[in-house]
Parts: sequence; structure tokens; C-alpha cells
Amino acid sequence: MKLKKYIAITIFGLVALSCSVIDDLLTFSIDNQTTVTIPSGFPVNTAFELITPDITSNSSSEFENNNTKAELVKDVKLKELKLTVTNPANKSFSFLKSIRMYISTNDSDEIELAFLTDINSTSNTIDLTCTPEKLDKYIKAPSFRLKIRAVTKETITQDIAVKAAMKFQVTADPF
Repeated sequence: MKLKKYIAITIFGLVALSCSVIDDLLTFSIDNQTTVTIPSGFPVNTAFELITPDITSNSSSEFENNNTKAELVKDVKLKELKLTVTNPANKSFSFLKSIRMYISTNDSDEIELAFLTDINSTSNTIDLTCTPEKLDKYIKAPSFRLKIRAVTKETITQDIAVKAAMKFQVTADPF
């Protein structure tokens, strides 16, 4: 009787492990990036909102490169969102108090993508905290938009160009 229990537990463990291994084999990343310009003239402690133009999704070619199709994608999550000041070259994120980024498409509602509060950075690069939202319908769409809501803690005296680099983790079904 004990042997049957050990065999059953072993089989269950192997099945669970093999599912995890299969998911790992069918998981890949999609990278996207865009640049936004924060215009000058925002006074201290002022919230502002920017909406990017449509960002073309390269997902269909990424799906093909990873031997899958959009209909087989079962889970997409944002794993990394890094912001970098690209112009002016010597500018840091010291002007920013907080930031929230949202994603939307023409067919899907806006949801929060990432955020960072109480920013205390003298660097030109910051990593936002990603939300656990499922992003399948946004990444499968031909394009998406980002909305940025931020609060400043310094007056912005010149335009600031910021690159947003996103890394999405995609898991697809085998069939």
C-alpha cells in the first residue's frame, strides 16, 4: 500500500515538474520602446499627463520567431519598465516626485502598467515597479498607447526626452 502512495506521489511530482519545464520552454520576451518628451514649463508639485502616439507592436513577428501564434499565447506580463533621460545628456530624474504609466488600445480599456512613488534619484535611469496585470490583449493588438501621469518636484525649465524600454514575458500553449 505504501509503495502505491510513493508511486502516486512520484508520478504527480513528475507531471507537475514537466508542466513547469514545458512552460519554461514556451516562455520568451518581447521588447518594446518609445520616447516621450516632457515639455518645459511645469511648476513644482504639478501633475501632468502625456499620451504617447500609437506604439506599433512587434508581437506577431516575435510570436513567429518563437514558433507560436497569437491565439496560443496564454499569459503576457510586464517584467521590466526602465526609463532613461536621453536629452539633455546631463539631466537626472531628480525633477520627478512620482510616475504612473498606463497602457490601452482602441479595443481595450486603460490599465495601470507600472509606477514609482517617492522618487529620490540622481540617476538618469529609473526602474518602475510593474503591476501583475495580464497584458495579452494589449500585446496581441497591432499597436498600443501609453499614458504617463507624473508629479514634479522641480520646475522643468527645458524639454526632457525620456526613453521607455519595456520587457514583456510571454508564455504560450504548446497546441
